[in-house]
Amino acid sequence: MSRTVAVVGAGKMGETLLSGLLRAGWPPGRLIATARRPDRAAELAQRYGIEVPDNAEAVANADVVVLAVKPQDMASLLAELGSQVPVDKLVMSIAAGIPTAFIERHLAPETPVIRVMTNTPALVDEAMSAISAGAHAGSEHLDLAEDLLRPLGKTIRVPESQQDAVTALSGSGPAYFYYLVEAMTDAGILLGLPRTVAHDLIVQSAIGAAVMLRDSGEHPVKLREAVTSPAGTTISAIRALEDHKVRAAFLSALEAARDRARELAAGLD
Repeated sequence: MSRTVAVVGAGKMGETLLSGLLRAGWPPGRLIATARRPDRAAELAQRYGIEVPDNAEAVANADVVVLAVKPQDMASLLAELGSQVPVDKLVMSIAAGIPTAFIERHLAPETPVIRVMTNTPALVDEAMSAISAGAHAGSEHLDLAEDLLRPLGKTIRVPESQQDAVTALSGSGPAYFYYLVEAMTDAGILLGLPRTVAHDLIVQSAIGAAVMLRDSGEHPVKLREAVTSPAGTTISAIRALEDHKVRAAFLSALEAARDRARELAAGLD
């Protein structure tokens, strides 16, 4: 915690990182944020008791610079700040689809860059964050990135070539579960349950199933088969899902998300 971290462009995910570090005991004096709008800057300063200077001052005073702007704003931010980032600082990007090579081209030669894909369960310290090293980042930089992300949940190291797949699977993943819960809630209402009852039944079932997946070590097929009796209710439901090609739809959906991540990178130059 001796390092100072600057979150540049503290939107939702940037603020999530700030709040997670503070919950983990990071001193407010070691955290800096920046925001495009003055009212947003004032909000962050009041809420977290941290400094919210301009981008240049934040970069100058930080040991770790977290780029938290939207992907479409990354080029303009790097054009503004790239030449001001000293080579001894670690730069972390949490912007979807932005390759480390693109960031490195705007920085001093050999500046270490780490690419991160995290997700919104960071708000409850249950994130899944995948990290990848750029051309000049070593194991010590990956260790530091893990230290910063650990308060938000779990981290995993992956080759950068896999980051678009990670974006599709876990970066966007929570939305798929919310979509499924929404659909199952509507089904419960159709079957005659009050909305609140259907919601509570589904949410607790989802929590229980997730804990069993995490803690049992069993393959999901085996856990599903344990619920699926011959000629029973579950197999009838699964047959209907297969008839409607739900599995194929998920495969297509994740491919579409991955392709969109690639499009974001392709539009940078």
